[in-house]
Amino acid sequence: MDEMKGKQFDETQSDVSQGDIASEFRALGNNLKSVLQSAWESEERKKLQVEIEAGLKDFSRSLDQTFTEFKDSPTGEQLRSDVEEFRDSIKSGKAESEVRSGLLSALRSINEELEKLSKSKGARVQDKSSEES
Repeated sequence: MDEMKGKQFDETQSDVSQGDIASEFRALGNNLKSVLQSAWESEERKKLQVEIEAGLKDFSRSLDQTFTEFKDSPTGEQLRSDVEEFRDSIKSGKAESEVRSGLLSALRSINEELEKLSKSKGARVQDKSSEES
């Protein structure tokens, strides 16, 4: 009989513990919600938001001004001219032709060097086989 009472006590204690844990998690969730809501609604957060928005607006105006000044500067004019020239060379096929020509030239040079290397290695191998005979 004592054994049965002990078993009932363990089961009851287990149920209470599980209920307590669930209850504590609910309370934790409610407390976190309350804290976060208070922080979100605080005057400090609202002031910070206003400051950030004002800073972003100032930054945007500064970028616009800098871009306008650069665009109208001699460097900006040169850059615009270079971009237009590049665009025209792409449209006309000139850029493609230049790339093909440069690539072909580089490949030929590489192949010539590899051929020279191959011939010099081949000569060394023949020399060694002649010496061994």
